[in-house]
Formats: sequence, C-alpha cells, structure tokens
Amino acid sequence: MAKTQTRYVCQQCGRVSASYMGRCPQCGEYNTMIEEIVHAEPVTKGKSAVRGLTGRSQPRPIGEVSGDKEDRVPVPIGEFSRVLGGGIVPGSIVLVGGDPGIGKSTLMLQLALDMATGQRVLYVSGEESERQIKMRATRLTTGTDGHPPMPPNLLLVTETNLETILNHVRETQPDLLIVDSIQTVYLSELDSSAGSVSQVRECSSQLRELAKSSGISVFVIGHVTKEGQIAGPRVLEHIVDTVLYLEGDRFQAYRLLRSVKNRFGATAEVGVFEMRERGLVEVTNPSEAFLAERMVNAPGSAIAVTMEGTRPLLVEVQGLTSPTQFGNARRTPNGVDYNRLLMIAAVLTRRMGLRLAEQDIFVNVVGGLKIDEPAADLSIAAAIASSMRDVAVRADTVLIGELGLAGELRMPGQMMLRLREAGKLGFKSAIVPKRLRQGEPWPKTLEIIEARSIQQALELAMALERQKPQGRETA
Repeated sequence: MAKTQTRYVCQQCGRVSASYMGRCPQCGEYNTMIEEIVHAEPVTKGKSAVRGLTGRSQPRPIGEVSGDKEDRVPVPIGEFSRVLGGGIVPGSIVLVGGDPGIGKSTLMLQLALDMATGQRVLYVSGEESERQIKMRATRLTTGTDGHPPMPPNLLLVTETNLETILNHVRETQPDLLIVDSIQTVYLSELDSSAGSVSQVRECSSQLRELAKSSGISVFVIGHVTKEGQIAGPRVLEHIVDTVLYLEGDRFQAYRLLRSVKNRFGATAEVGVFEMRERGLVEVTNPSEAFLAERMVNAPGSAIAVTMEGTRPLLVEVQGLTSPTQFGNARRTPNGVDYNRLLMIAAVLTRRMGLRLAEQDIFVNVVGGLKIDEPAADLSIAAAIASSMRDVAVRADTVLIGELGLAGELRMPGQMMLRLREAGKLGFKSAIVPKRLRQGEPWPKTLEIIEARSIQQALELAMALERQKPQGRETA
C-alpha cells in the first residue's frame, strides 16, 4: 500500500518543512506554512512515468533544427500587441496579473471576443458562470448598433479540474486558451487545495507542456498578493514565457499594462488603457491624456518626459511644500521613489539654500503613473522649488535631467526621443543638461536651453519673461 506522510509548505516561497513553523525561515513571512498530505506511490519495477513536452526526446545537432522565423498572430488591440512585442507567438504561455477588480478578466474577455473573429478561442473560468461571462460580453459589445451577434468561435466553459480542461482542449482544438484564474485550477491527483503552491506549480507546468507540444497559445490570469506580486511561488513566473501586470488605481480611469518578462520581445513596454462603461479602451496618445486637466501657470507644477520601454510619456509632476506642524517634517511621494525624493530634497537644501527641513513635502505624479528613472529628477526638483518660492514654472517648457549630489545635471538616455515627443505636443522649449560631447543636432521644433547645475536650471525655468535664443548655453 502507498505510504502517507504530512508536510508543511510555505505558500509564499515554496519551502518544505517536516513540522509546522509560525515563521518561514526562508522568506520571513508569518502564518504561511500550510499542511499537505502526500501519498508516496509504490515504484513499479521496470516502469517509470514519462513526463516531458513530447513523451520522447532525442538530441539533434543545432544545424538540423529549423530556424525559420515563426509568424506572430496579430492582435486587434494595438496597446496589447505593443506589450507582447508585436503579436501572440504560437505555443507561448502568458501570465497576466493584477489587483482584484483592476480589469484583468475584462481585458482578457475583450481579447477573446476580438480574436474569435478569425481563430477558435476557449475561455475557461473557475470564478464565474457561463451566464455571468455572457452578461459581461454583452455589455462590452453593446454599441449604437444594438446587440451584435456573438462570434461562434468563442467557446465558454466553467471548470476547475485541470484533467477535464485538457479533455475539452483535445475535443475543441482551440487556437487560443484562456484560463481565469490559475489559483482556482487543481489536479485531483494532488491532495492540497486549489491555489496552494503544489497545485499552482503543477497546473502551470502542465499548461506549459500543452502549449509547447500542441502550439496552442495559453493566457493565464493570476492573482497578486498585498505586496503586488503574483500569488504563489516565484517559480510560477519562471515557468511562463511572458509576465504582464495590469496596474492602476481602481478609483482612476487609467490602467497600465506592463511587461516585466518577455522571451519574445522587449521588456518594460507599457500599454495605456482607459476604463469605461464598455470596458478598456486604448489610449493612443497617453501624454495628451495625462496633461489634459493641467492648470497652466500654477506654482508647484512641472512637466517631465519619462520613458516607458520605447515610448516617451509626458506627465505632470506636482509638488507642494507646507510648514510642518510637528517636530519632523514629512516626505510623502505618490508615484515617485521615497529615497529619491529624500535625495532631491537634500540637494535643494544644501545646494540651493531652500529651508526644506521646516517644510512638509508632497510630490504627486498625475494619472497614477509611477516614475522609476532618474531623468525626472529635474522636474521633481522644479516642482518642489516652485511651490516653495510660490513662482510658477514656464508652462511651455519641459524639464529633463538627472540630478547629482553636487547639484550638477547629467544627461539621461534617449534624449532625442523625449525632445521629439515634447515638440509634437506643442511645447516650445526644453531645459536639459549641458551636452559635453557632440552628437545628433537638437530638434528644430524646440528651443533647447542647456544648464550645468540645478541652480541655473531652476532660474531659467521660473523666469517667465526671459527668452533664450535656441542653442545658447549657460556658463
């Protein structure tokens, strides 16, 4: 008979222990050790289970392997296609994660409806009934023409047993499989509950084998933890080919689809969507959307040009200083790294003589966007100094530059792309670090003002009446 043993598995990192522990010694999380019962099957002499992508594998010289470029499947949703790298690669498995209620299921159902016009799509849900999915699909497709007919190639099924799901795949032979969500799917041969480390890891591995052996493209929706990471062990992200995160504030309309891993394209690409009554709508010009409600000539406002992958985005950075009511001044960033804000405040205090130690500082990036690159340092410093002095920054000027501890400005990467995007949106001038090496000439659509230090840059940014001829450098 098969022997039975009990073990405890951490649901955060996957560590296995023979006894229960209140705190996992590997990841340091509390109350994550869950009991699992394991049945050790007796080994049959001369027989072993075959696992793999094809069941049989044979080494071949690399020269004999076909190297033809496989065509991607086009995606009607342009922003989604950008993040994937130009379309769906046949036989790939993609993980889509995000906070609850952010719009993951809505986005994937929109993808299924659009792809079903030319391909066979199987949508598997373990969280909603078929009637509920149909109600949401009707809401997404309802327009001025009433209720258009649903695509016949879109098949719905409510199932959580992976063996049954694989049987449905063999019967229907879809080109695209969507599983919502991986935490609800389970294998009956495992005794642990759905969503546990063992179930998530094994179900993802079998879905990967299905994609690689059959050529079916698989999309898997995953929940995230309170820290914003995909629930389950990190091995889940290693199994899949592409990891996408749908980010944004549930109380704001904009959603960002971000790629953090992509074996078939560039990472750090971002697609911008707006949540409306009929689902997620593409935002083809996100810079214009982020600046639509900007108040011109208001103190504490500056325009930054940040790069999201290969796309330059213009965003408004707001700063506010207020006399502190307590002993220690507060530093409250929203969309900006906290340590970066501390460094910029220290440079402004030491190099500019601003008495920020007695001021509470609040920094906000409009639109819910998060800026991680140092190219926005100059605009953040300008917003803080503008609020402190109660003098507005020039409304038609963008500020681009990395700030050093000595108060110097350094040149960020991809400067020409940033400047061309600012010129397209109607900005007249740009304050940038002084270029020490000759390169591509500055764009003719902008007045380029070069500054060597933060003090020179802020004086130029707040001089409303001062005009500089193009290409002039400050000493």
